[in-house]
Amino acid sequence: MDALKVRLHTIEDVRMFVTAANMQVSDIDVVSGRYTIDAKSLLGIFSLDLTKPVSVVVHGNAADRERFAEQIKSLLVE
Repeated sequence: MDALKVRLHTIEDVRMFVTAANMQVSDIDVVSGRYTIDAKSLLGIFSLDLTKPVSVVVHGNAADRERFAEQIKSLLVE
């Protein structure tokens, strides 16, 4: 499964990201180094090193992944 790269610069970015993740039916994980966190957990995401981009894995079909990517497009790293 392809991972999305996301940069979460501000508290508002994290809040928007978690809100978008919570609107999805699929499970979504955030991976930073050796840590994997539930993307729907605000506290979990704040426990990561957010100075670098993180990987996001959507455990669903391609349509789920595209829908989520569209919602967080302002946070995506090319």
